[in-house]
Amino acid sequence: MPRREKGRIDLRVDDPQQLLDMLDPFPFRERGLDGDVDEYICEHASEIPPEAPLAIAIHLPEAQAAGALAQSLPDIARRHFERQAERRSAELTKLFTLGRKMLVIGLIVLGLCLVIGQSLVGLFPGSRLAEVVMEGLVILGWVANWRPMEIFLFEWWPLVQERRLYRRLAHAPVRVVAQEGTAPAAA
Repeated sequence: MPRREKGRIDLRVDDPQQLLDMLDPFPFRERGLDGDVDEYICEHASEIPPEAPLAIAIHLPEAQAAGALAQSLPDIARRHFERQAERRSAELTKLFTLGRKMLVIGLIVLGLCLVIGQSLVGLFPGSRLAEVVMEGLVILGWVANWRPMEIFLFEWWPLVQERRLYRRLAHAPVRVVAQEGTAPAAA
C-alpha cells in the first residue's frame, strides 16, 4: 500500500458506481456522491488544517479506472461539492430570514410586555402584585427573543463552516488511481 500523502483523502473501491448515489429519484439530474461517501470525505477533510492543501484519490482496479464513469468522477465530485456549498448558502439565507422575522416578533412582544408591565405598576402604585406581574412580563418579553438570539449567536456558524468545507472540497483536485493487479471483488 502506498504511503498516504498529507492532506490526501483516499477512497478504495472495486467499482465507481459504489461512490454514487444510487437512490437518486431523478434519472436526468446530475449524478452525485453517495451520502456515506460524502460523510467520509467531509469527516476526513475536516481533520486536515485549512491551510494545508486538500486532494482526493480514488483507487480503482485497472479495468474500472479506464472506464468513462471513472474518468468522469473528478467532475462529478466537484459538482457535488459545489451543490452542497450552494445548499448551505441557501440554508444560511433561510435561517437569517427566519431569524429576522422572529427578532421583529420578539421585539414587539418585549415592547408590549414592557408597556403593559409599566402600565400596571402605574395603575397600582406600591402594589407588590403589579411589580411581580411586571417582572413576569419582562421575563416573557426576553424569552420571546430567545430563539432569534440563538439563531444570530450560534446556529449560523455550523452552516458557514460546512459551506467553507464544501467549497474547499470543490476546489480539491480529484485523481483516479489505477491499482495494478487488483481484481474486482466477487459478487
